[in-house]
Amino acid sequence: MTPTRRGLIGGLCAAGLGAAGLGACGRAGEGQAQAEPAPSPTPPLKSFARFPVGCAVSLQHLNDPSDAALVARHFSQVTAEWEMKMEYILRDDGGFRFDAPDAIAAFARARGLRLFGHNLIWYAQTSPAFARIDGEAAAFAAAYRNYILAVAGRYRGQAVGWDVVNEPVLDDGSGLRDCLWSRNLGGADYIRRALDHAHEADPGAVLLINDYNLESLPRKRATFMRLVEGLLKAGAPIGGIGTQTHLATDLAGGAVTTATRDLASLGLPIHVSELDISLNRDRSAFASLAEKRARQYRLAHETAAAFAALPNAQRFAFTLWGLRDTESWLRSPKENPSPPWDAPLAFDDAGRAKPMLAALAAGFSGR
Repeated sequence: MTPTRRGLIGGLCAAGLGAAGLGACGRAGEGQAQAEPAPSPTPPLKSFARFPVGCAVSLQHLNDPSDAALVARHFSQVTAEWEMKMEYILRDDGGFRFDAPDAIAAFARARGLRLFGHNLIWYAQTSPAFARIDGEAAAFAAAYRNYILAVAGRYRGQAVGWDVVNEPVLDDGSGLRDCLWSRNLGGADYIRRALDHAHEADPGAVLLINDYNLESLPRKRATFMRLVEGLLKAGAPIGGIGTQTHLATDLAGGAVTTATRDLASLGLPIHVSELDISLNRDRSAFASLAEKRARQYRLAHETAAAFAALPNAQRFAFTLWGLRDTESWLRSPKENPSPPWDAPLAFDDAGRAKPMLAALAAGFSGR
């Protein structure tokens, strides 16, 4: 049974991780004249884990000294949220832009953090440079290989791994997405080629396929697993599975645990690659904000505990998709137009640790 929120927070107070700022656990009793003691510093989240704990970052936020310090304190791995994607790197004329990804890589290197690459090929992002050769088989295949070699090869020896192909499965689980890559290179063949080219560029990097809603849509999860099984049987250099883990607080208890066990049955390392837990996307009737926050706590604990229970060799990393709530993609007008508000991450707008952080720490620790 999942421990209660009160019990988990109480058990973490001795370590300095409570709910009110996750550090103000010891308060003076009523009627005492002395002032409250100053809150204890929040222990680093990574100190509770026996595996890499990551955070998605952007150069804009890393240029803020307070954000940079918070990332370096709590995390041992960083993922570029946007600036290592094709939309940023590949110019319309076919040239490359590496200023921001290089700066993020330098940040990781200077602070002793692992760098994870996200992503090489995604159905939702293409480029005019590829659109111009749509239908030209030989030219398209050569450009595809050259792009992957250029990007993955640039960070050879530094990036510990890559999301080589992002979100290849249809939401209803009926098959693979139709996209520019599949139309020119073949449905599963564009995935196999991407893995082969990435391995050619960096034989030491762990190569993953990444997708979302694997916890909430069992049919999609089954199709994703069949894809991975087929690639393994064909000898593709796939080294792990990325499960994005964008959750909403109305997800049923146990769903994350079931999905984690299913995915782990393939024997590959697992990356919880983009964790956030939305309050605004909870569609349950009459749920109060307080109840949604309690559900967020329980889901964070379950996700962390399910990952921590995996064999050591299958715990690739556990990554939060952003640092402060204000920086989350779920705050964008496109995702959340009225109003543009959500609180899906472990730190609030001011960078203060939230109860979600305590839930993750407890799950990592087996409490």
